[in-house]
This record gives sequence, structure tokens and C-alpha cells, in this order.
Amino acid sequence: MKSSTSEFDFKSSVIPFPVAGASTEIPSKERIGSKAHNLMRMAALGLPVPPGFVVCTDLCHAFLQHGWRALDALFPELNRALHQLGETTGRHFGDPRRPLLVSVRSGAAVSMPGMMETILNIGLNRITAKGLVRLTGNPRLAADCRRRLVSQYGEVVAGIPPQVFASQLQDFLDAHKVSALDELDSAGLMQLAELFENTFAVTCGTRFPADPLIQLNHAVGAVLNSWCSKQAETYRRIHSIADDIGTAVIVQAMVFGNQGPTSGAGVGFTRNPADGTNALYVDYLANAQGEDVVSGRRVAMGPEELQRRAPAAYQTLLAARGMLEREFAEMQDFEFTVEDGRLLLLQTRCGKRTPLAALRIARDLVAEGLITPPVAIARLKEYDLEAIEEVRLANQNEQPLLHGTAAGAGVAVGAAVFDPARVHSMRQSNKDVVLVCENAETSDIEALAEASALISSSGARTSHAAVVARQLGKPCVVGCAGLVIAADARSAWFGDQRLIEGDLLSVDGERGVIYRGALDVIRQRPVELLDSVASWGST
Repeated sequence: MKSSTSEFDFKSSVIPFPVAGASTEIPSKERIGSKAHNLMRMAALGLPVPPGFVVCTDLCHAFLQHGWRALDALFPELNRALHQLGETTGRHFGDPRRPLLVSVRSGAAVSMPGMMETILNIGLNRITAKGLVRLTGNPRLAADCRRRLVSQYGEVVAGIPPQVFASQLQDFLDAHKVSALDELDSAGLMQLAELFENTFAVTCGTRFPADPLIQLNHAVGAVLNSWCSKQAETYRRIHSIADDIGTAVIVQAMVFGNQGPTSGAGVGFTRNPADGTNALYVDYLANAQGEDVVSGRRVAMGPEELQRRAPAAYQTLLAARGMLEREFAEMQDFEFTVEDGRLLLLQTRCGKRTPLAALRIARDLVAEGLITPPVAIARLKEYDLEAIEEVRLANQNEQPLLHGTAAGAGVAVGAAVFDPARVHSMRQSNKDVVLVCENAETSDIEALAEASALISSSGARTSHAAVVARQLGKPCVVGCAGLVIAADARSAWFGDQRLIEGDLLSVDGERGVIYRGALDVIRQRPVELLDSVASWGST
């Protein structure tokens, strides 16, 4: 009798990244997804990319049709790829002395920022944590990675609500009389990891899996399942992306931005995605992993912080910026880790931008000789050039309610709403709405699409929610210190002023300023930019 997995053939479905500088044919985005395709191009250029491999989109198609039987059939190829990755890194998956930890990420042919799942630090358990300490001499790193794995795996794989771990974390910090995780030593972080494991066991009725291969198998399955999540389906509908293209799965050797003060994680754009100006645009968090930045749960610093803490990594990033634009002939959105002062690139993709930024970037790329006028005109076809405006608020001498970090150009005036679930009902009353929240999640994409602007008390300019808001053309202000929200009471304090749902706000996304009431709006056309585009037709 044939085995239950004999109908699947994945022998050519697991493809390792090329070695640095190698000349090799890179599979299409349709086969390996845009994230893996671009990672392979970066590796071939000689840019610093952690080694890894990609599982092609045919696994996703098989998994969605046949479930876990398809994933079981992948196991031999996955094992071979892990062994090869271990030979490349000098660390081995599950090895108690030199453990290899991996990240598991999604990657469809069309980029969908933050809509599908990622799990980091796969392969860590009590035994390999001791091996990581021996390998790095850093017990705090091992403890921090372990508590991160348990909570992220619990949320993504086991479906534990994020607030379960978040409230437990806050209770733990309060009990230890500290305000942030950075103030805990390695013993405190290990206690927290044990607490999270106990919570996992109580909530799920089973212990957290110690077997690294079980962790990996379930992580791959969770990433594949996230293709069918509500937020992913909504994003595809809004942006007219086909439901049947599926996602690849990328497995990479972990690099550790949470290793100490000369390590960190960041997200950047090679040009300003809000207005298109030719300036490096970076958010950086020291002693952090990438999810800390893109989740929007922490307020990030700018490129100056990276330059101060890791000057060599900053110089490498400046050089990489130019290489990326020359290779892709387009503004890029990239993610990176700094591990003990060394830069590693984790992703690059065509950067989402406002319509005004698209116009300026197209004009400048032509002027710099990176693209031709016909290519620029083709790229601008998705934008309504007749509707592109430079918008600002009149009466800017008015006393603002709050200042925050500017994350999306333009202005908006609308009624304040403090719960994403309330946006739709307010819009049904023909009201323009400003969504005000502690931290916008990508799961709030339907509310983001309907709101006129986004304000958040935490977050970074490059968080996934801010990227999505910018792509949708919404003014966005994040990291608003002094904003305290009482969503249940449908109210919030903006500094010393209390507003209730329905009160009018004016949002200046370019300057990061919020005003009470409805200020007049001044609109003007970007004539110089439009004239440049018009001149291409006569050349």
C-alpha cells in the first residue's frame, strides 16, 4: 500500500540561498516569493544576508488542499536543508553545544507587509538555551530569546491571545518594581520564560514542545495557515491580489539584535516614503529583534542612534542603500539586524509610498539615470496624477494638542474614534474618522482603510501598520507621548485635554502634529513635479 505522503514530490521545492557573490540563476518570484527572490539577489551581490533556504509556493498549494499530510511529506527535504544550513553556519539544529536557531517567515510573490506570520528563535529549549549561553557567553540573550519564542509561538501556533502574555509580562514587571524588560537581568528573564511556559501548558493543556523539529514543523504550518487569515484576505481584496498564488516559507539562521547595546534591529527606506525626498529613512531599536520594530509596540529611534551605537554597521548600511537602488532601480524598504556591531540584511522590497512620494521618486530616478521615462510613466499608471496634491493645514500657529512622529504625509480632519471596531459604524454616518489607538495592528486593516488618518501612542514610522496606512494614502502620526486612551469609555487624554468619541481632530501627518477642532486645509498641486512628467511625453 502506498504511504500517505507518496502523492507529493518536494525534492526540488527546498532551495538554499546562494553563497555571497555567487553567479547563479534565481528562481522566479512566483515560485519562491518576492522576499526569498530578493534575498537571493542580495546574497549574490555580496551583501550581508544570513544563510537560509526557501520552501517553494507549491508546498502552500498542497498544504491548503491536503493539510498536514503535505507537510509530513516535506520532512526529508527539510531535514536535508537543515543539515546543509548547519554545515554553512557551523551550528546545528537541536545541537546541545552549538545550537542553530532559525526564523520562519512568509513570502508571497506580491509583498503584503505584516499580513502573515513570522516566528523567531525556533529550536530553543532548556538544553539548547544552555548551549547558546556556552556559545555566546551571554545568558541574558538566551533567556530573552526563550521568553520571546514561547510567547510568539503561543500566539501564532497555539492561538493564545496576545493580551494573555502582555498582561502577565506587566504583572511580572510590577512585581519586580521595574518599568521595562531592559531592567531585568538574565535570572529575571529566565523566570519570565518559565512563567510563560507554565501559561502555555495551562492554556493549551499540553507542555511547550521541547523538540526543535516539532517547533519548526508547527511554525511552517502556522505561516502557511496565515495565508488564509482574515487580515491577509482583506489586504488581497483591497489591493486586487489573487487568492491562489500562495506563499513561500523562508527559513533563515537567526541573528541576534537583542545581544546587547551594540546590537539592534531596524527598518528603513532608501528614500522618504511620505514625500519621496532622497534621504535615508530609518527606525532603529537597540538591543531588540525585528518584531519589536515592525509590531509598532515600541517607540523607535532614528538613524543617528544607529550611527552612535554601531558606526561600522551604519557605514555598511549607507553603502548597501546605493547597491540596493542600483540593483532594483527602485526605492527599497529593507529590514536589518545589527549583531554585535555587524550589519545583516533580512529583507528588501519595493517600498510602499504615498502618491506624492511616487511622483517625486519617479522624477528623481529618471534624473539619476536609474530608470527611463517610459519605465517611470508605467510605474505611475496606478496613481491618479490629477488627484495628487500637496496638502497642509492653515492656522499652524494654533496651539497643538500633541506632537508625535510624522509617519505619513498629508492632512486630515475627522471625528475621533478610539476603537477600530467602531470605525465602520461612524463612517456609516457619513463622518470622516480619525482612528486613535495605543498601537495599530495589521489586523486593523479594514479600519485603516476606512479611516481618514491614524494616530497611535506607540509605534514607529516603519511599523507594518504605518506602512499600510501610508500605502493607503492616510496621514499618520505615531509615538505620541502624552496620549492616554480609555477605549471602553470612548475617550482619551491628549496631554491635559480630554476628548470623547466624535470630537473633531486635525492631523498633520507631515509634521507629526495634532490639533483640536477642524482647521482649514490648503491644497496645491505639485506643479514642478507634474511638469517634469509631462515633459517626458515630448522627448
